[in-house]
Amino acid sequence: METLTDASHLYEVEYRARHAERPGFRINEIRLSPTQKVPWHYHSQISDTFYVLDGRIRIFLQDPKADVILETGESYAVEPRRPHLVTNPDDTSATFLILQGVGDYDFVPLV
Repeated sequence: METLTDASHLYEVEYRARHAERPGFRINEIRLSPTQKVPWHYHSQISDTFYVLDGRIRIFLQDPKADVILETGESYAVEPRRPHLVTNPDDTSATFLILQGVGDYDFVPLV
């Protein structure tokens, strides 16, 4: 599998901003339209903690399979090496933070 240090070119979002970055940790904000998604991937070392600021997001997970819907104000952590896909299940945009760490960031896309 190809390991990337920046995957922003792989998928479109309405809005993307990096609010903080330190060695081994970063915080990103993403806004997804109803037709956009963060494609299937995993991270080798870091966990992704999602926190929804506005709207809802849906996280599909593998190993084991799960389907998590987060409402505004809710959070969920995806541990390292667990494949996941993020979508917007509604008809309006959804905005969320992703806290990523602790460790070196990578993005391993899955086909």
